[in-house]
Formats: sequence, C-alpha cells, structure tokens
Amino acid sequence: MHRHIRTVDDVLALLDGLFAPDADRWTERAGDWWDGFYEDRDREVPFFVAKPDENLAGYLERGLITPGRALDVGCGPGRNAIFLARNGFQVDAVDISATAIAWASERGEGLDIRFRHGDAFASEGSYDLIYDSGCFHHLPPHRRISYLALLDRALKPGGHFALTCFTAEEGTATPDAELYRQTGLSGGVGYQPDELRWIFQHLTEVELRRMTDQPADSATFGKPFLWTALFRDR
Repeated sequence: MHRHIRTVDDVLALLDGLFAPDADRWTERAGDWWDGFYEDRDREVPFFVAKPDENLAGYLERGLITPGRALDVGCGPGRNAIFLARNGFQVDAVDISATAIAWASERGEGLDIRFRHGDAFASEGSYDLIYDSGCFHHLPPHRRISYLALLDRALKPGGHFALTCFTAEEGTATPDAELYRQTGLSGGVGYQPDELRWIFQHLTEVELRRMTDQPADSATFGKPFLWTALFRDR
C-alpha cells in the first residue's frame, strides 16, 4: 500500500493491516487460518459433509430460484456448488483457502464448476445467483463495502442473492469499533434480522428466517444458529 491514502482501496488496505497487523492484507492471514481448518478432512465438522444447505435446496424446490449462472462465495469444500451444478447451474466457486479448493475440486470433478483459489471480491462475471454460506460473518466490518460492491457489480438485474450467516446467539455482538481494538472477530460476527435488512437495503427481501435444524440422516444441512436470507435485485 502507498504511504498516503488516495482511494477507497487504499483505506480498505489500511484497515486490513489494522485488523490483521501480522499480514499485509486481511485475506492473507485468513487464507492461512482456513487452510489449517480444512486440512483434516476427517474432523467431525457438520458442514464438512457433502450436503447442501436446507434453505438452498428449498429455494430451488419452491421455484424461488431457477438454473442459471451462479457464484458461490467462500465455497469451502464445495458442497453447495456441487448441489447447484447437479441441478443445472453453471457455477463459479471461490475460496481464500487453497486447501478447501483442492478438496472441492476433487468432490466436484466432472461437474460444470470452475473452482478458484483467491479473493472473492476480485470475481469477474455476471450472475443469476450469488450464494454465500458462512463467508459474510467472517468478514471484518470494513470489507462489507467490498462485499456490497461485488453484489452491485456481479448480480444480474433481477438476480438473487442468498446468504447464510451467524445469528447474534452464535456470533459476537461486539460493536465494529471494538473489533478493531481487539484485532479479531471472536469467531465471527452475529447479526440481527434488521441489521441484515439494513446492510442489504438496496435489494428486495424475499425471505429471511432462521435455518431449520436437520437430523443427521437428512439429505440437507441445517443448524438453527444460522440465519438464511434470500434477496432479489430490484
């Protein structure tokens, strides 16, 4: 980053450094952490199982979304990207963890999915659906600006944005300013429904509810400590 601030990108890069002082950019430290998280594939982590989110499966079953081009933001081991591809979507899936992308690529071999290791905010293209299961609540507050810019740039007119993120019971309710003082997210940011509506106010809400708990033998993943939200571009 330049010594003097000139652009919004310069400000964001400065805040990345304040938030993660041991890395030039927040994404570098986060990528290293998630590589370690995904390294042991045998860990008993519920969302390691190759099941799609129950809300995503429900959107398709109810006709709220239809096949088209999709971007899976923070795709992890690819469970939702694989579900979308198997149901007629052309999928781009991105994650900052190279370990997760390697695993997802193995799982999704032969399907119409383009997996990419890198920064989701650098994604290029135009999408009928942008899906995020568990990325948004791990972003430092200033990167919500980059997130909204991605939606503005990449979501087609009339397209859908779907989000799964922490409730306030699961994630931290610490104010944004305090997160920078402690230089960490305490595991992730928890949101209230009205906060999500305020952040994504440029979109039309289709549905916002708590995720439905799913039994172990279910074909889908669901935990009630998560919000599910579906928005449509106006």
